Amino acid sequence: MVPVGARRRIVRRIPGPLRTSVKRSLASADAVRSAVTVRAMGGQVRGGKHAPEGRLRVVREAGKHLRAVEVPGATAWAARARNLHIVVSLLEEAGIDYFCVRGAKSPVVPCVAVPARRRADFEELLQLAFVEHPGYIGTASPAPLRPGSAPGSWRALRGQNVLRVTWVVCDPTGRLVFGGEYGCDIEFWTERDGLLTAPRPNKVTTEVPLDAGRCWAEQKRFSTVPGPYTTGQARTLPEFVAALPDDHLFPIDVVYTWVDDSDPVWRSRRDAARGQLTAVREGALHEQAANDSRYTSRDELRYSLRSIHQYAPWVRNIFLVTAGQVPSWLNTDFPGIRVVDHREIFSEPSALPTFNSHAIESQLHHIPELSEHFLYLNDDVFFGRPVHPGRFFHPNGLTKFFQSKALIPSGRTSSQDLPVNAAGRNSRGLIAQYFGTVISQKMKHTPHALRRSVLAEIEQVYNQAHRVTQHSRFRSPNDVPIASSLHHYYAYHSARATVGDIRYVYIDLADGMAQRRLDTLLARRNFDTFCMNDTVTAPDPEVQSRMVSAFLEAYFPVASPFETASGVVAPRRPAPAAELGYAGS
Repeated sequence: MVPVGARRRIVRRIPGPLRTSVKRSLASADAVRSAVTVRAMGGQVRGGKHAPEGRLRVVREAGKHLRAVEVPGATAWAARARNLHIVVSLLEEAGIDYFCVRGAKSPVVPCVAVPARRRADFEELLQLAFVEHPGYIGTASPAPLRPGSAPGSWRALRGQNVLRVTWVVCDPTGRLVFGGEYGCDIEFWTERDGLLTAPRPNKVTTEVPLDAGRCWAEQKRFSTVPGPYTTGQARTLPEFVAALPDDHLFPIDVVYTWVDDSDPVWRSRRDAARGQLTAVREGALHEQAANDSRYTSRDELRYSLRSIHQYAPWVRNIFLVTAGQVPSWLNTDFPGIRVVDHREIFSEPSALPTFNSHAIESQLHHIPELSEHFLYLNDDVFFGRPVHPGRFFHPNGLTKFFQSKALIPSGRTSSQDLPVNAAGRNSRGLIAQYFGTVISQKMKHTPHALRRSVLAEIEQVYNQAHRVTQHSRFRSPNDVPIASSLHHYYAYHSARATVGDIRYVYIDLADGMAQRRLDTLLARRNFDTFCMNDTVTAPDPEVQSRMVSAFLEAYFPVASPFETASGVVAPRRPAPAAELGYAGS
């Protein structure tokens, strides 16, 4: 009830420890109120260790308590596919005419059209279904969800021609809740002059003849799921099956570079190479060029892969580029993931072994069977919420890049430069040499949208700089950041890239505010991507590792199929229909 400005003035006058104490007290009171509400709804806050799959529990989303189906392995894409599948199955069983729609305002929410004359039948059908399997209805725009089993909910929405139907899903930890945002839209098309007319615009057609023929298409056409999965078929119109100009028809792969710094063989090779370089040129390495924090692995790769499985179902293949290492937990038998050794991609084997990410990045376009369009990620970069291919690529194939507010320092490169600044200056020099413009901005630590053909062209155009970078065993003042900067500016100047926009956050783990920022990120989950990184060795590495591990497990509690569990290999082609417990609903 206190205005925002007044609250801020009050907070500034209250000591930090007291604020923390007050927050904890309020949280405890809120937890008590939540527990009372949960019990009143007949649910439990947490299920037992051996609770059966598909059990109902009460969860909280946007400050409201909802009944949800607890599903091991729940993902954002599967929650949407589940809702579409249930709606289609119910309509098929009841014999109510329908067709799936593409091209509506939201490119990710599935949509089903029902003739308005069958609305009463549809409402009766859904009310019965909601009694057996509790779910919710609302409007397509953000609005409170209403219990779908209550007749009053339908009466309140009788004037709406587009509804959102949702069966809420959560994972066993209760940290992931997929509610209204992951539902299925229902459009009621009206009859007029022998035509069915849509209640809202779409990009394909808003009028079809009453007797328009139906066809069948895979449900994944209307609700994206990863390639190895299947969700069955649904009725639609031929117009909604055809490819659209804003469809991403080309495959998109992901490439990671990864190293296991705890491997004694790798460490001995790195130390030997570092010693040889220092012996040749005293003080040749900047302190941040090869310090331990640059190679530290806290199992981030496992969670970055989980983020892809959770939020980017459109990725085709994942390539993990390593120095002959394979994570012990990686399920290499699952389709769509492959480990690539440095020796497979380096054009000049004499450059190996290398401990320089710039050198490795310079060779990514040599990966066999890599798609023309791909995303390059470090293992400390994560998808934070569902993302669409359009965030990184235009439908016509142009890439997008994301400029940082941080600037490349002016002046010439020197041995005293931070490695990132030296690389930026070198990139600036090459762009000025070829295009006559002076770049000034660094790039954000996000997934980098790249094209093989552009990288191959850069290798030819800047042959000498490219070769020097490939042969730098550690980061050096002569490096060029080919994948993370030069590609973007080169493609932009040659009309193959544009400046993009992304909601992103970078968290410096060495910062004293890191824990608070991680807590905020976990609570809000409101960024497309985020990066956790440190360039200096932490005072207490163990404390930092525990902080990171706790955060990642809380943010990404659902294992991906790229992991093995106790030595058991995940099935090759699990079907979300069975996995999410709606087969036969």
